[in-house]
Amino acid sequence: MKFKVIVTLKNGVLDPQGKAIQQTLNGMSFSNIEEIRQGKFFEITVNENNEAKAKEQVDEMCKKLLANLVIEDYKII
Repeated sequence: MKFKVIVTLKNGVLDPQGKAIQQTLNGMSFSNIEEIRQGKFFEITVNENNEAKAKEQVDEMCKKLLANLVIEDYKII
């Protein structure tokens, strides 16, 4: 089973890397950008036939390592 995980900073958490990207793009004449927030993307292949069990494993991976739950949210697709 293959899953995609998107990890993003929670709303209200400062994103200095996103701000730096936005400023650079503004300097490259992309001046209509309101906001950029950066995040992380993972593709995870799990050797498991039961989809619910595989998704539960990916959820545990997110909670234990892939996302900092204090400042980040994650979404499993």
